Amino acid sequence: MDSIHKNDTYNTLSHWQNFRLKLLVQGIIVGIFSGFLIVFYRIALEKAEELRPFILSLAVPKYILIPIWLLFLIILAYIVGVLIKKEPLISGSGIPQVEGVLLRKINMNWLSVIITKFIGGVISIGAGLSLGREGPSIQLGATMGQGVSKIFKRIKIEEKYLITSGASAGLAAAFNAPLAGVMFALEEVHKHFSPLILLSAMSASLTADFISKHFFGLKPVFTFNNVLPLPLESYGYIVFLGIIVGVFGAVFNSSLLKTQDIYAKQKWLPVKFRPMIPFLVAGLLAFTFPQVLGGGHSLIDSLINDNLTIKMLLIILSIKFIFSMISYGSGAPGGIFFPLLVLGALTGAVYGNILVHFFGFNTEYINNFIILAMAGYFTAIVRAPITGSILITEMTGSFSHLLSLSIISLVAYVVADLLKSEPIYESLLERLLKNNGIDEFIGDSRNKIVLEVSICIDSKMDGKAIKELKLPSNCLLVGIKRGVKELIPKGNTIIYSGDYLHVLVNENEAASTKEQLLEMSGKPIL
Repeated sequence: MDSIHKNDTYNTLSHWQNFRLKLLVQGIIVGIFSGFLIVFYRIALEKAEELRPFILSLAVPKYILIPIWLLFLIILAYIVGVLIKKEPLISGSGIPQVEGVLLRKINMNWLSVIITKFIGGVISIGAGLSLGREGPSIQLGATMGQGVSKIFKRIKIEEKYLITSGASAGLAAAFNAPLAGVMFALEEVHKHFSPLILLSAMSASLTADFISKHFFGLKPVFTFNNVLPLPLESYGYIVFLGIIVGVFGAVFNSSLLKTQDIYAKQKWLPVKFRPMIPFLVAGLLAFTFPQVLGGGHSLIDSLINDNLTIKMLLIILSIKFIFSMISYGSGAPGGIFFPLLVLGALTGAVYGNILVHFFGFNTEYINNFIILAMAGYFTAIVRAPITGSILITEMTGSFSHLLSLSIISLVAYVVADLLKSEPIYESLLERLLKNNGIDEFIGDSRNKIVLEVSICIDSKMDGKAIKELKLPSNCLLVGIKRGVKELIPKGNTIIYSGDYLHVLVNENEAASTKEQLLEMSGKPIL
């Protein structure tokens, strides 16, 4: 029976040949399925968010409308809580869950996650919780990639690339940002450059973006009209803003984790009832401060087009921050991308207005600081500066800010690093793996997979012959990729930085083996 097993050694190695072409084709297929799924998700979110103000605008006396609305939200919160209880992996943004699956530490039921995440996300964001669509879109895309792998019975070696392709397609379709989708897969999900990941992720992202643009048009997510680049002599202001958002990003990460701790300590409050807190808060804010409800797209539009006072900006910033913590900490299905971009935009607006009112700065440049602060805030929290720069560039449709975006991203990254703030998704994944409700994925010992490990400049392997290496005993080095060449490893073959090692291993030992290899290669481990 083992001789004909689909994921045995022979089949695994034979599939490794001509792998690039297979990944290109399969990436397109995943992009098609993920693109249509995310388009459907975005449409459902838009309809849900349109329904909320419609209900609240009904000609009904407030003393009757308010209790009815709150009761309706309690029912919706209970439905979301039941979905989370049934499928814990839909909690939060979904990005840590995807990274856990790719590390082979979590097993995910793709169909169950798609259905429950879709419904839970639409209800939560539609009800007004301060959550974004990008995290769910990435998880929905990744699970669709896994679904394509299962449906078409692809081998294990292909599945992780299809999951990554789906995640890239999800981000691309959510924000009309295909390049950011590709870079997110390389910089955040895998944290290293791989030609195979690049090929599959790019084909999926471009396909999904094409589908998304067919439904939502060619315009970028945000419309900044006539934004002039900042003059070079004003770049000192960018550095100072980078320091500010770097500090704020560290505060955001710390506050988010502490909020989760607060929820977890409330033993009297079961997991399925936790969403009721942000749902009720959203219900009250709907009648007092509706600007902070939802992801915040309309709020950024108001920053672009309206002249809000510094006092009002600070009030909105404070309420949005607290509400975002309450919303995400509860475990409700939704991401933090959009809320953190809104918080960054508000910070940039406050900063720009202070420069205008107290230092005589030109008002035409306020929108520049809104754009820059979004990128810096993203980088400080997620710690993906290239992704942040590209994402904001694609979302605003302007490449004239690429230099200033890169500078503020670098400054914010360094500041967050000096403050010893951990990247948020790594912290969330670590907590997820410690959650007793999620079992570590072991895998099937009959299945063979090939791990791809890149060799860094400061690697312990750099400059050493294979026979000098103390590789884990449960794996076999089957190939070395050096540039465009594929080398057959021999005992006296020297390994150099920039090489990619292809290592054959049993599926049930893949997670532990990869951690050992990453440590040897000089690559940081999640």
